[in-house]
Amino acid sequence: ITSLAWVFQIPLLIITTHRGAPGVKDEPQHELMGSITGNLLDLMQVPWQYFPALAAGIEPALGEAAEHLRRQQRPYGFIMQKGTVRDHALRSNPVPDLSGRQCRRREFTGGDLASRSQVLEQIIRLTPVAGTVLIATTGYTGRELYACADRPNHFYMVGSMGCASSFGLGLALARPDLRVIVLDGDGAALMRMGNFATLGSYGGANLVHLLLDNEVHDSTGAQATVTRNVRFADIAAACGYAASYSGTDPELIPALLDLPDPGGPRFGHLKIRSGTLKDLPRPEISPPAVVRRLMRHIGAGFRE
Repeated sequence: ITSLAWVFQIPLLIITTHRGAPGVKDEPQHELMGSITGNLLDLMQVPWQYFPALAAGIEPALGEAAEHLRRQQRPYGFIMQKGTVRDHALRSNPVPDLSGRQCRRREFTGGDLASRSQVLEQIIRLTPVAGTVLIATTGYTGRELYACADRPNHFYMVGSMGCASSFGLGLALARPDLRVIVLDGDGAALMRMGNFATLGSYGGANLVHLLLDNEVHDSTGAQATVTRNVRFADIAAACGYAASYSGTDPELIPALLDLPDPGGPRFGHLKIRSGTLKDLPRPEISPPAVVRRLMRHIGAGFRE
């Protein structure tokens, strides 16, 4: 909420149930959380109201929220108290059955490890601006992508560590006509490993998840990650990805991108060198401008 939706001015509607509300008997782990739920939204500068308990109040409340989202391009919240809505039976299971999906696996070895910038330059050469979106994770990846080339199909994630892959999934689902390539990092992938299961289940063939792994948190001092002991390609395969490549040879990238439709999302785990470019710049374009430029580029429009 603070480092993604607020920074990029994403008009996000939040509905949170009020577990542990004062005066409501609940579990002990909800006691403090329930007493400060509204305060947390206030602290994050998210205007909010209680979700209406009567049907007649819903349309006016949503209208007020929609006006804030349109005007401010930032989140608006509802806190839903217990008993606000009736019980509703689950009529179907929306999770697809992937039991018959076979994951294509390949290993790419040989040569010295490439630098991150070398890999990013290769990806830029292989991805036309039209019809392709590159989403770069926070830290040096986004900054190096910007240094290599600043194109309207680039999204430079700042903050929100680990969220690039879920952000990419949302875009890929909303726009199956686009090829969405997520440029992830090892530290970010470790932080949100649950994303693998969600991407594997719901991602389509237009989603490419590429993990550039240098085994360190490069932008915060090169502290070691534990990815020397993590087989990400095996994890992706087990989570339902349709193709999962791994190795040290950057030829993994064109092979993954050129693979005929595998029937689901693609994953690549490429080992790279640590370190970054000398005098690495930060993007001069602001985060909100990145969003607006990208939306104009893909024809999504943006209501000012």
